[in-house]
Amino acid sequence: MREEIESIARKAREASYTLAKASSEIKNEALRFMAENLAENQEEILRENRKDLEKAAHKGLTGALIDRLTLNEKRISGMVKGIKEVIDLPDPVGEIIKMWRRPNGLLVGKMRVPIGVIGIIYEARPNVTSDAAVLCLKSGNAVILRGGSEAYHSNRVIVKHLREGLKRAGLPTEAIQLIPFLEREAVKHMLKLNNYIDLIIPRGGEGLIRAVTEESLIPVIKHYKGICHVYVDEHADLDMAIEISYNAKVQRPGVCNAMETLLVHNKIAPEFLPPMVKKFKEANVELRGCEKVRELIKGIKEAGEEDWSTEYLDLILSVKIVENIEEAIHHINFYGSHHSDAIVTNHYALARKFLEEVDSAAVYVNASTRFTDGGEFGMGAEIGISTDKLHARGPMGIEELTCYKFIIFGSGQVRG
Repeated sequence: MREEIESIARKAREASYTLAKASSEIKNEALRFMAENLAENQEEILRENRKDLEKAAHKGLTGALIDRLTLNEKRISGMVKGIKEVIDLPDPVGEIIKMWRRPNGLLVGKMRVPIGVIGIIYEARPNVTSDAAVLCLKSGNAVILRGGSEAYHSNRVIVKHLREGLKRAGLPTEAIQLIPFLEREAVKHMLKLNNYIDLIIPRGGEGLIRAVTEESLIPVIKHYKGICHVYVDEHADLDMAIEISYNAKVQRPGVCNAMETLLVHNKIAPEFLPPMVKKFKEANVELRGCEKVRELIKGIKEAGEEDWSTEYLDLILSVKIVENIEEAIHHINFYGSHHSDAIVTNHYALARKFLEEVDSAAVYVNASTRFTDGGEFGMGAEIGISTDKLHARGPMGIEELTCYKFIIFGSGQVRG
């Protein structure tokens, strides 16, 4: 197993050099072929997906996991649509980010270049196979995919048709590879290949991400969890605050950009919380409040210390009344996961203060945290949402799959 995985990584490294110099036209041609292949081979993909679903049902996997695993005509159409959207994105490779001239006449610049070989380790969603591969291709990177064992048949057939698209365009098929081994040891071997793989991006639960981070000799871009907040300021439009808070929690509670804690300024809490709580209860949201909340609204469970740092991913919400914006910001920075946080206010200076002082990847004024998404930000598909600070932060699109190198033009200068 070790030798086979090393061979996959070595071939990916070789393919990455070809991709790095491939033109936008060739990469887009490969992507068009990939979209055609997925659309034309839909029945085969669904047939292979049914094998995974039968196995998942036999193993007693949860309904939520089976839902993420399931492919249908709509989801395959979504994969094809995603490829076409990536085709329309500008190619970041070769972009001159900045250029300046030194007193000695040297012209110094920074140019975007591919990272090289990217390893993606992910769980049940087979659509990630397509999203990750096409984003890496557009940004000039080779990719090694290691999907969850529960999606093996689905991932294998999707990769087959993506690689055929590379072949039709004259690009090396080794630029997209799938680790064929289902044992966990395969991931451990992959994480040691820092001679060939430049970056690891894990997508899945916190346990997976922590395990990858602890084992890897390769840099890892992480997204541990999404503990997102909405702070309703004393200067908020309360109708707007109700709509934003409801959307942030209820629209899709099981995702990383859903609100987990609602913070409310004490001056508007008596007016805001009763109608807000009523609306949440109508949506079957379980509320857990601080002492002040429980004094104001009877029948709410007590929020323990662990609740403030819990990602529920469910219709459960912690609610806290705060004295001022400073307390709200401190709470967010202390208990949050640096993912997405929002303030609802009509006070310009307080909005600026929140934007400047909240230490998160996405900070909102008067909008729901549910917008933290590559597609919603106009970036096309995303490969993940980073809560790290080095290299990439927030939704990761094709620009975030590049780095830069310095380019220097001289006319014979030597250093004295």
